[in-house]
Amino acid sequence: MTYRSLTPAEIEILTANHCTADCWDNIAVVENFTPHRVKHVDFSGQIRLGACNKDFHLAGGVTVPAGISEARIHNCVIGNDVYIRRIHNYIANYSIGDGTYIENTNSIVTDAPSTFGNGVLVPVLNENGGREIPIFDFLSAHTAYILTLYRHDQCAISALRRRIDAYAQEQLSEIGTIGKRVRIVNCGLIKNVRIGDCATIGGTSKLKNGAVNSTADAPVQIGSGVKCNDFIISSGVEISDSTLVSRCFIGQGCVMSKHYSALDSLFFSNCQGMHGEATAIFAGPYTVSHHKSSLLIAGMFSFLNAGSGSNQSNHMYKLGPIHQGIAERGSKTTSDSYVLWPAKIGAFTLVMGRHTKHSDTSNLPFSYLIEDASDSFLVPGVNLRSVGTVRDAQKWPKRDNRKGDDHLDQINFNLLSPYTIQKMLRGIEILTDLQRIAGETTDVYTYQNCLIRRSSLLKGIRFYETAIIKFLGNSLISRIINGKYASVEALRRQLKPATEDGLGEWVDLAGLIAPMHMVKALMNNIAADSLSLNEIRDCFKLWHKNYYEYEWTWAYALLLQRTGKNANTILPDDCIKIISEWQKAVVFLDELLYNDAKKEFNLNAQTGFGVDGDDEIKSKDFESVRGNFESNPFVSSILEHVKIKTALGNDAIALLKTIPK
Repeated sequence: MTYRSLTPAEIEILTANHCTADCWDNIAVVENFTPHRVKHVDFSGQIRLGACNKDFHLAGGVTVPAGISEARIHNCVIGNDVYIRRIHNYIANYSIGDGTYIENTNSIVTDAPSTFGNGVLVPVLNENGGREIPIFDFLSAHTAYILTLYRHDQCAISALRRRIDAYAQEQLSEIGTIGKRVRIVNCGLIKNVRIGDCATIGGTSKLKNGAVNSTADAPVQIGSGVKCNDFIISSGVEISDSTLVSRCFIGQGCVMSKHYSALDSLFFSNCQGMHGEATAIFAGPYTVSHHKSSLLIAGMFSFLNAGSGSNQSNHMYKLGPIHQGIAERGSKTTSDSYVLWPAKIGAFTLVMGRHTKHSDTSNLPFSYLIEDASDSFLVPGVNLRSVGTVRDAQKWPKRDNRKGDDHLDQINFNLLSPYTIQKMLRGIEILTDLQRIAGETTDVYTYQNCLIRRSSLLKGIRFYETAIIKFLGNSLISRIINGKYASVEALRRQLKPATEDGLGEWVDLAGLIAPMHMVKALMNNIAADSLSLNEIRDCFKLWHKNYYEYEWTWAYALLLQRTGKNANTILPDDCIKIISEWQKAVVFLDELLYNDAKKEFNLNAQTGFGVDGDDEIKSKDFESVRGNFESNPFVSSILEHVKIKTALGNDAIALLKTIPK
């Protein structure tokens, strides 16, 4: 933008409008500057001013002209068509974008060089330190996972920290920025904060040392009473209702409201925090806590649903709050549940009651962990039949609040993946070994400070075996269903993976499911200082994009193992057998889901309905509110799923039978 000096006539108008300046020569303006819209303003330092030719149309039909009034402005660049009015203290050292609206605010100031939250150390998981994470503008859950949990690889961690420190230094500036079309109204102190385009900040008490990375595609909203210190807020975030944030990274699409308190924590995509409290947590994507008296502390979570009064403890009154815990993806905690860290909760596990025995159930996913007379009882695999588990998997993609195309986190929503299936394979080995060592007639088995009843053990093996078959069939059918095979060799060529990437162990990098060998290769490249932060992001994006290729490589190895064949001997009949078993597995699990859903419509579920009537009135009242079982959308989807999958399996089998032997 081109600027010029004020003309004597413009200085005369400004003076007549009760404006002052420590030196009028320090003020430069655009060619079409509009001095008559600048009133009661005290200028100091170097000033650059745009024109004010447009009006703002406010709620209720109110129209106000752009301009500056009742303010002290120091060392600022102010764009075109900006509205600034009633600044009770001053605005200092800021560049303010076109079309921004600021009214009735105390102070907006950049005081000394600031990195605007970049490089702030967050002592996640361990309150006493040791896992501090330097936050920065485009921190992903996956980068944070490596920084937090891979401390054993000091070369890679040090190299990654150097990259982040360098980025933070690049942000160092004595001038803060407020983007285009930002609205700041009725706020208190805004100090050392960089604000992106189209943010709305209304009634906020304090923002200090941070970045509000709002964009036109995904604007940020910060509401009344909010206080944020040492923070980075990503695009599309909503924070309101006197929420307190200190030393935190808030990821894309997060919602924090209703007096939530967050300290020393990382929150990634689509987390929600209301009423409760978080301290030193790693909240992976879709970590949700909506209830008062719920405390998440010193834990790593993702896809978590925390019940009311959920609590953990990291302090055993010995060496201080040094303990930590992990609840793997998809876990749920019921009302008033409690876990004494250290502990590790397996994926998609439901935690009920109080648990103080430091269990590790990570190799027995989809379980119930239940308190019974101070003991922790584990029911392996039972959550595979829960309608709630499937409903969660369906709703997560629908509740993705992220807008725009630049997503920081690469999120895999699959319930069944090499990550969970490898755990089920280990789970079967564990349960089988328990039965073999302790005896088949043993009533209660002991595993990782948990108790497993015999009936639960036997059912767990069946649940896991069924889920493994379902996963394997899903992968196989997806691989072959759209092909045409003139020979067995043609089928074998189609079955053969395009890459060896995917073999071996898989990990969940806080939402991104990937082969461990690829993570190790990435760590080696980071240690060699050969990757920039953006190139690391690109690796995560590529892994996510190619997930199904990697999944097939892993599934194919499992298929060969289960059929006892190799790439040159596998036959169509082997595939037909897998698909036939898959059809039975799908029907079996869907029947379990159907029966589980039916519990929501039985007589017990109708308790409290038809308050002043008989059983007939109760049923009618229940149906008017909840509908009937058969017409329930989820129930209908289960029945439709059985039909679709049965037909898909039949088509795949028919296709395989056409191959000449």
